Amino acid sequence: MIQITVPTPDVTITKQTAPKESNIYGFTEFHLIPRDKPGIFMFYNDRGELLYAGKARKLRPRIKRHFEDTVSDMKEHRDEVTKIEVCVVEDPVHRDIYETYIVNTGRAKYNTDKVFYK
Repeated sequence: MIQITVPTPDVTITKQTAPKESNIYGFTEFHLIPRDKPGIFMFYNDRGELLYAGKARKLRPRIKRHFEDTVSDMKEHRDEVTKIEVCVVEDPVHRDIYETYIVNTGRAKYNTDKVFYK
């Protein structure tokens, strides 16, 4: 059996209630997410349930698109996201493996691709 160990998140940000500081979708620390780094990201709700996991060649723009796009799997569930975890992963093959593994072991609620548990 293959053993997969998901990397420890490099950045974790949480949504603020009625933030007084500059924010993006309630996340005042959105600027901590690397702009030009590749990796994987996970969205969680306030109960710690995995809502969505994805991969990106450029993390910050990709995550931001999930909150703006009309075609995102998360478009109807954006308000549920209270925590975002990001892991920088350079190798595209590793990103794909981690994404698939996280989606299936964490039973991400809103992922539609790469789901083997339904």
